[in-house]
Amino acid sequence: MGEVQGIRRIALVAHDNCKAALVQWVKRHMDRLHDRELVCTGTTGRLVRKALEEELGSAATAVNMEILKSGPLGGDQQLGARIVEGKIDMLIFFWDPMQAQPHDVDVKALLRISSLYDIPAACNAMTADFLIASPLFLNPPQTPPHDFSSYTERPL
Repeated sequence: MGEVQGIRRIALVAHDNCKAALVQWVKRHMDRLHDRELVCTGTTGRLVRKALEEELGSAATAVNMEILKSGPLGGDQQLGARIVEGKIDMLIFFWDPMQAQPHDVDVKALLRISSLYDIPAACNAMTADFLIASPLFLNPPQTPPHDFSSYTERPL
């Protein structure tokens, strides 16, 4: 298999009430995801891995997946750091709009960083479907490096 073209590193995150929906989404789109690098927060990653093992059997070990800490224990911040470092190409974050989270500030920071660094992000299955069905999933446009000099070099 040659080098993966397009979006390579996909972050997967889901709040508790949305984890089953994310696992189902991953199963539906395994043909598009199997050769990507998946980076997941704790419990979400364990559930996705289990689903892949059930779906793919021993071939699941070939799926490149990194499981970080649970979101409330720092996983959201770990993902944010990877975005800043250029190590995440897309964020799929099924968040629960009906329930406050104890780590809401981390969630907001992750969404802010993904926007700041121009990372495509989906917060529900339909938007995630649009992202991976887009021709840009395989051939994203070349974007210039982020230039934050107008902010970092402003007079204090």
